[in-house]
Amino acid sequence: MSAIITEKFRRHNAKNFHESFSEASADVYYLFLGKATPFTSGTTGGSDTSPSTPADSVSREFYNWDSMLGAKKITSSDIAYALPRRNWSNNTVYDMYKDNISSSNTATSGASNLFDSTFYFITSDYRVYKVLDNNGGAAYSGSEPTSESTSAFELGGYVLKYMYKISASQAAKHLTTDYIPVFDNATITAAATDGAIESLSVTAGSGYTDGTYYAAVYGDGTNQGTSSGAIVRITVTNGSIASFGLTAGTDTTIHSAGAGYTFASVNLGSSFIFSDSSLSSSSTLGSGTGGAITVVIGPKGGHGKSAIDELGGHFVMTATTISEAEGDDFSTVNDFREVGLVLNPTTFGTSTVASSTTSVILGLNIANKTSSDRDVTVKLASDTGNRTGSNDTANESVTLLNEVAIPADTTLEVFAGQKIVMETTDVLTIGASAGSSLDATLSVMEIT
Repeated sequence: MSAIITEKFRRHNAKNFHESFSEASADVYYLFLGKATPFTSGTTGGSDTSPSTPADSVSREFYNWDSMLGAKKITSSDIAYALPRRNWSNNTVYDMYKDNISSSNTATSGASNLFDSTFYFITSDYRVYKVLDNNGGAAYSGSEPTSESTSAFELGGYVLKYMYKISASQAAKHLTTDYIPVFDNATITAAATDGAIESLSVTAGSGYTDGTYYAAVYGDGTNQGTSSGAIVRITVTNGSIASFGLTAGTDTTIHSAGAGYTFASVNLGSSFIFSDSSLSSSSTLGSGTGGAITVVIGPKGGHGKSAIDELGGHFVMTATTISEAEGDDFSTVNDFREVGLVLNPTTFGTSTVASSTTSVILGLNIANKTSSDRDVTVKLASDTGNRTGSNDTANESVTLLNEVAIPADTTLEVFAGQKIVMETTDVLTIGASAGSSLDATLSVMEIT
């Protein structure tokens, strides 16, 4: 039989990959560019206009290293969980969130898995909403939603739940035509209630007595089956149970969401129907038939607890920009035809992962912004271990300038025509003879 890869397993793998960039013993990833020569049928296969599918082989991996032109380190700020992009558009049918979608109980679109269905969308201003009810599979008909309410709301004939908003900077970095970044909104997360009932599936039936009724939600929730648990407000119009919504008097609504439900049901029998929300006055729906109310169980933690988990954020997106020559580390002369990721590259000839950073001070200007002469002292403090050659002293600190006077309203160029190399954790300090008297401008090239 075919393997079953669950959503939890996908999320687990995505989480491990995401965390590998920032955990205590983090992996080191680089984006590389390679292959200056054309694709040919006699060597790599295919052509520049129709390259071959990259081969997953040992020889191909060696070839990738040999043809590499340059690589840039990917930082933890370059990655984000991601979702397939589904844009909002009026007069469009969207799926709704359901807890039991399967091959035998498909979504409106025919999807046999919740995360393959269209149960969320992104608006033009980058707000993301989950569809809690799609009006029986009807098309959305109304204005574009803008609400950031922590509670579900009705618009366009749908019941929607605001999840999060992508900022302009996040959009610039991680929003594409096919994927959107996904993250948790702290306000929405805090408002979520684990096991609250926020959605229903209604079968209308016929022949019922028009009116408003109340019924307890049974199951494993807190105070289930009582007036202190979840309660459904049932509206019967023209003999049929009205569909679920949020409009009192028109829709069948959730009077009280309750908490703690992992399974639940609503009994429409005469012994379970009441005319009041305190469930103290017995009533009956009449002699109708065919009606049913199915409770839709929310995700663990409640709707909005984690947009990443609830919307299927099992993709991880990396966004690293290579800008021209990257401080002369990259060639801008050669073409490139390959892009890829490198995990934990080692310093040549060693087994040590290349992760340290070297900074080259290109310039240091110090301006005296007062009307009196000021003295300046510049020191380079190091906690680097013993090196080779003449600089073989650990934790060496040196004075670059010692109480050099800067005349009033003038600027001193400290490293004219020189370069100072700083290793990882080295510290450059600048001291003045009077507080708030000097401005320093430092130009640095960082090599990773």
